[in-house]
Amino acid sequence: MKRFFILIVCLILFALSGIAQTKWYSPVSGDTLLVRGRAWNAEIGKSYQRIPNRFKPSLRKPLWDLSQNSAGLYIEFITDAPEINIHYTVSGPLQIVNVGTIAMSGIDLYSFDENGQSLSCSCFGNYRITSKSVDYHYGGLTYPGKQWREYRLYLPLYNTVDSLQIGVPQNSKFEFMPASLERPIVVYGTSIAQGASASRPGMAWTNILQRKLDAPVYNLGHSGNGRLEKAMFNALSEINARLFIVDCMPNMSVKDSIASLLREGVNILRSKSDAPILLVEHCGYNNYLTVNSEKTKVDLLNSRLKAAYQQLQREGVKGLYYLTKDELGVNSDLDSQIDGVHATDIGMRSYAEAYMKKIAEILDFHPMKKFMPVRQTRDQAFYNWSLRHHEIMQRNRQVNPDVVMIGNSITHYWAGEPAAPIHRGDKAWKKLFGKRKVTNMGYGWDRIENIFWRLYHGELDGISPRHIFMMAGTNNVGSNTDEEIVDGVEGLVKLIQKLQPQACIHVVKIYPRRGQEQRLQHLNTLLQDRLARYTDVDVVDVTKQLTTPDGRVDESLFVDGLHPNAQGYERIARVYQDFLK
Repeated sequence: MKRFFILIVCLILFALSGIAQTKWYSPVSGDTLLVRGRAWNAEIGKSYQRIPNRFKPSLRKPLWDLSQNSAGLYIEFITDAPEINIHYTVSGPLQIVNVGTIAMSGIDLYSFDENGQSLSCSCFGNYRITSKSVDYHYGGLTYPGKQWREYRLYLPLYNTVDSLQIGVPQNSKFEFMPASLERPIVVYGTSIAQGASASRPGMAWTNILQRKLDAPVYNLGHSGNGRLEKAMFNALSEINARLFIVDCMPNMSVKDSIASLLREGVNILRSKSDAPILLVEHCGYNNYLTVNSEKTKVDLLNSRLKAAYQQLQREGVKGLYYLTKDELGVNSDLDSQIDGVHATDIGMRSYAEAYMKKIAEILDFHPMKKFMPVRQTRDQAFYNWSLRHHEIMQRNRQVNPDVVMIGNSITHYWAGEPAAPIHRGDKAWKKLFGKRKVTNMGYGWDRIENIFWRLYHGELDGISPRHIFMMAGTNNVGSNTDEEIVDGVEGLVKLIQKLQPQACIHVVKIYPRRGQEQRLQHLNTLLQDRLARYTDVDVVDVTKQLTTPDGRVDESLFVDGLHPNAQGYERIARVYQDFLK
């Protein structure tokens, strides 16, 4: 009996040890590099530095050494794990005078809920930082509806990461997300840009900006070494940027020839890129009004930068923008700097907000308040939303489509490429499009705000389709009024017209759905009336093809009263055909 009891205990302990087994994953172990927040990913290879080795001979040693720090780098992954362990090694000091241990050598983990709301993941002190090895443990993670979440892991701001692994229970789902294909915002700056003196990595202003925009931001800030150097501008010019930010004045001296350095740098950028360039004044110090010599220095540097900016404009350089000390508003807030120079978390947020306002002006980013662009994972049982975005961006780089189909699950699960796990209308799709090159930009469970996110994040960039079909709003019926939905669809039309002025836009009325026929008839009438003012926009109506004579959904054409079956798609295709002639 005793031996039997011991055997049972051993079996239980063995089973528990199996449950607790951790499987480890590295973002740089495979052929595809999965580190975000930097250029030259393939060239840099299996390390966490920010600049590739071929630039080493042209960079001063202090600058090169700082480029090995992982400031601004982050990893994205999905998992349903109840606990996440992060283990990594570093080769630099754990802290310096004005940067604490967590900011310099720690990490920050964020996540998203199914509607794209950003969430913070705290480890509540469950971390251990030694001279070379760091461990973080995030436990008790829960997932409503037994779903997975997407996570974003920011790396240390001021230390060099030599190796990194993410561990989850062996039976948990885990997958790294590929590096973004979007054009980045590139920041060239000083210690403040690198992250001094945020309390943790996520509070560096470049990382705050990255979260606010939910877009790639490359941090090329180097403490004490933002000096408008030719070698750095040569490196920057290789990046296919959406915007360059040059924020170097705090590292410049009144003895420096700011005008000539800036002219050379801007000309290098303009030789390869027409991306906007934002020049930024010295932020000023908290003692700006109590130490006259500091005020004199800051004012002189900023006046020289302003003069150089104006001279470049007179010389015909296009796409130059300017951000002033007063617009930054840092030195006027006495809580914004840790030592009269480097930013506290309050200062970092002020930086991010000032940049966000200026970037919105430069990039014409003025989203509708009712439909703020956001990602989602509501249909994750069938597909990965972020991965589909990546696949569409990838396809449009390889194939310049003649036709683009924008929509939700009804479009997504019709047919076409990128392929979906469900395709209910292959025959109708092939008959409709034949040999035309078509990109299916439908996403299951997408709402208007999610389509806005996709358009703002580059899904129509670099292509020139002749036809764009869009059906939007059906998934907003439960959360918005008819008038709001029509406003949202019209906003999408305006954005598409700006992004693709040559395309014929075909707005598809919301398809009928069981129990909502009367409301959708009213909504579609409002939509028809609103779009009548647009002479270059067609309105596509398939309602009669999908309903019975009394206006109800024809159940024989649907799988569930909402999503068409093969016969339903055949009827839809016959209507679409008339708009492709």
